[in-house]
Amino acid sequence: MFAPNTKILVVDDMLTMRKLVGKALKELGFSNISEAADGAVGWETFSTATPAFDLVISDWNMPVSTGIDFLKRVRGDSRFKTVPFLLLTAETEASQVTTALAAGASGYVVKPFNTVALGSQLEKIAARIAA
Repeated sequence: MFAPNTKILVVDDMLTMRKLVGKALKELGFSNISEAADGAVGWETFSTATPAFDLVISDWNMPVSTGIDFLKRVRGDSRFKTVPFLLLTAETEASQVTTALAAGASGYVVKPFNTVALGSQLEKIAARIAA
């Protein structure tokens, strides 16, 4: 699993969802959590952070810049190619999952989610990184 002090950026256009994700992360033992309201703000926050973020959890469907657009921007910058990026979305079609993984998503969680599902996906990502 990721260390408790992992620096995490949660990106979602709905404040309520950002708070729910933050609450779940706190229940999983994380404390270093920042938020952004869409992919454009997320990119600005992410790309200028010092120290850099260790993990991104982003919604897919957002105005201004979608989670996929944000993911592609992160993966397109050589500084951030390996930063774990988890997409949270209501999209359940197989083609959506394929699109997310092809764009470089490290994992995918379908809304509504619970703390156990989020933690499980984070454990899988951490295990792949450690391998």
